[in-house]
Amino acid sequence: MLKGSCYCGAIEFALDSPPTMMGTCHCSRCRKAGASAIVFVKKDTLSWIKGKDNVQAFVPEAPYKYPRCFCKTCGTSLGEILSEEDSFPISANAFDDELPIKNGFHEHVNEKPSWYEICDPKDPSAEG
Repeated sequence: MLKGSCYCGAIEFALDSPPTMMGTCHCSRCRKAGASAIVFVKKDTLSWIKGKDNVQAFVPEAPYKYPRCFCKTCGTSLGEILSEEDSFPISANAFDDELPIKNGFHEHVNEKPSWYEICDPKDPSAEG
């Protein structure tokens, strides 16, 4: 079981299975939210320990369509943790436990600021 929470502890959740993948989004929205490292989880693996009612969703204007969630008290970014989709992203920074997964992709790299350098280590098991 992997546990997660917000900075102030008002929100706690758990996953009974590890995330399916991890990536980094470089879009301006994720950067502004302070949560560009994301993990994808399956809805049926998420359980709430406390504080679901303390989650606030920011619903963007078109052309954007995905609400971004955060703690109403401390502002910790939680990704799309209230999503009704079968699989959705949660901010990797919201996990308390070590995630058993490594970054596997970068998206919206064309929006990446010039000062940010992508420097993920190469996976030696991928060579061959």
